Amino acid sequence: MVWFRRDLRVHDNTALDEAAKRSTDGLVALWVVSPAEWRAHDDAPAKVDFWLRNLRALAAELAARNIPLRVVAVEKASEVPAAVLREARACGCDAVHWNREYEVDEARRDARVTQTCEAEGVTVRSYDDRVAVPPEDVSTEQGGKYTVFTPFRRRWYKALAQRGFALRPAPPVQPPVAVESTPVPARVEGFASPLADALWPAGEAYAQARLAHFADATLAHYHTQRDLPALDGTSALSPYLAAGVLSVRQCLAAAAARNEGFVDVGASGPVTWVSELAWRDFYQHVMVAFPWVCKGRAFKADTEAVAWRRDPDGFARWCEGRTGYPLVDAAMRQLVATGWMHNRLRMVTAMFLSKDLLVDWREGERFFMRHLVDGDLGANNGGWPWSASTGTDAQPYFRVFNPSSQSRRYDSDGAFIRRFVPELATVSLAALHEPERITAEVRRLTGYAPRVVDHDAARVRAIEAFKGLARGA
Repeated sequence: MVWFRRDLRVHDNTALDEAAKRSTDGLVALWVVSPAEWRAHDDAPAKVDFWLRNLRALAAELAARNIPLRVVAVEKASEVPAAVLREARACGCDAVHWNREYEVDEARRDARVTQTCEAEGVTVRSYDDRVAVPPEDVSTEQGGKYTVFTPFRRRWYKALAQRGFALRPAPPVQPPVAVESTPVPARVEGFASPLADALWPAGEAYAQARLAHFADATLAHYHTQRDLPALDGTSALSPYLAAGVLSVRQCLAAAAARNEGFVDVGASGPVTWVSELAWRDFYQHVMVAFPWVCKGRAFKADTEAVAWRRDPDGFARWCEGRTGYPLVDAAMRQLVATGWMHNRLRMVTAMFLSKDLLVDWREGERFFMRHLVDGDLGANNGGWPWSASTGTDAQPYFRVFNPSSQSRRYDSDGAFIRRFVPELATVSLAALHEPERITAEVRRLTGYAPRVVDHDAARVRAIEAFKGLARGA
């Protein structure tokens, strides 16, 4: 039996390939519906809906290979071990294979499943598949774990060169088994997506085609266009990577194929994109080495003493895209409207909440997870503390983005802002970048919100809040 989780594909799936190699009398696939677990982890309805749509596509791919998919539901996470064992027994399976997940709750759940199954004579085999390089393969010279990305990346390249990223084939047609497939539910109560399916089409075939198009049409210019949200300068593959519809190795292979086989040197576009893939691995490694980051705690323990402000109105305006700063508002509206936000803008909006408003970064992290179709604890939890200066490589004294300079630099003609904040379509470009120029009369006529805070004063306040930690204030 192969227990699918966030690896919804038949190609380059380590657990599926290993199970097919070891089996002589057919395979059965399993997927567990666990709404209480999803709610506890703030999984977005859009993300759960994306899972279900991709699961239906996966079921068809498996059926073509004589692999029935069993879908079982549990009320709470503690029921997962018994459910997995029960399905394995009912289907006549003597082994369960899965790809590892690295979050604390998921790792503990899998340990309980292993204990439950092995106690009843069912073998468990798990594999590293979600990352290009397993956490145990990247360590400092002293045997510790990296907390700064650049030296991590250097060691990651070396480990990747040793390990390689050869792709595994999809399994061949299997001997038929006397097990009926279970229909994939169209929806799960409490997780109705507000997004149109067309925003994020499902299926491995679509994901691979999207990867190929990005690699052929955009990758060469990635290093110059990736920070410009008005352009389609990024891959927008993060939902497919987060759900495992694509593997990170497939992305590495696509980059290497367009860079003379290299991933660490050569053309700037592919090398820059591979560096972003290394960031994904970095944050997964951080979760394993420093598990408290999975528990709502800051990586840097001393920053737990930051005097975060309670500002319900400011937080609500940030959530709704009504801060009075056009680039911030456009980004937040993009998130709510599409379930996705451009990476540059994730940093801009996170820094605005945690530095300009001095609101606890965990409030923003939670809001993102509840809306992102590509929500991933490692990436989201890594990015938010980085912006809030409570995470790895924290730089509180100069890492305070100015939304006006970010706007001028990355949306110079205002195209992105005008797309998502249409009430400012006729406002001058200077006012889009410097919202203090938007007059009260223009705000009255357009309905655009006044600035929730003065950035210059807020910057000083944020720096003082962090200086207070050093003074013991």
